[in-house]
Amino acid sequence: MSSPQNIIGIVYDYDQTLSPTYMQDEVVFPRFGINPTEFWKRCHVLVDEQGYENELAYLKTMLDYLQFDGPSNADLEELGKGLQFYPGIPEMFEELEDVLREDHRAMGVKIEHYIVSSGIKQLISGSRLRPYCREIFGCEFAEDQSGRIAFPRRVISHTSKTQYLFRINKGMLDPSEDVNDHMPDELRPIPFPNMIYLGDGPTDVPCFTVMKRNHGHSIAVYNPQDKTRSSFRKAFHLSGVPGRIQYIAPADFRGGSHLRLILEEKILEIANHIVARRRQEIVEGIVAAPGHREE
Repeated sequence: MSSPQNIIGIVYDYDQTLSPTYMQDEVVFPRFGINPTEFWKRCHVLVDEQGYENELAYLKTMLDYLQFDGPSNADLEELGKGLQFYPGIPEMFEELEDVLREDHRAMGVKIEHYIVSSGIKQLISGSRLRPYCREIFGCEFAEDQSGRIAFPRRVISHTSKTQYLFRINKGMLDPSEDVNDHMPDELRPIPFPNMIYLGDGPTDVPCFTVMKRNHGHSIAVYNPQDKTRSSFRKAFHLSGVPGRIQYIAPADFRGGSHLRLILEEKILEIANHIVARRRQEIVEGIVAAPGHREE
């Protein structure tokens, strides 16, 4: 018997998608007195002169700077409480529930939120976003015997972020599970046509490409307060590649905004499709009716 496939999965990048700033600039650098210009200069040296991958260079530089302060993962989570977001976040996560109609709910349709970031998971997990997310995927640190962060435990690059789209698709949220194991399409709890991905620029291209190839939905957002227009240009250039993204919108998540209208219409479109498919499956006896449990 197939999976009900009644979940709408909304997947977000973090930096400059949910927040106008980079998480470490906002809470880590001020807390530990790190000069951002010097920090990123060191990262570029590792990448340009020593051949480091970008994310590993970032994590190594972070550990180098923090070696004397020795924060724990719990300390990073505490710092995450200070993260700030675009207008409408986190209120939107609750408000989107009101988009679903009674006929959607009767068929078991629900919305789940996920974050897939190349930033530090503990910071996001300590923020106000955590209660609204089914799962957060990000880079992680292991701790030494004294409880200090000591080595990268998990690194998520902009290309490896696509792995986590398939984890969400298959319901394999534990990173220890082999996401490459075959799973028939009808058993995957969140098929790609039920997914919406939001990102802000070139680092999201691999995820946008996966969404396009698998008939998912994609939205590029930009910071409308960025007077240099660099944020807008990143999103605008994505729209220049036919089919790469479906929509571009200012990162204003408040009710009635352009972005919220797009999100709500996509949710309704997906929910209507789920209801139509579920009704057909029930008629054909492929799946049990909502609330019915087979003995």
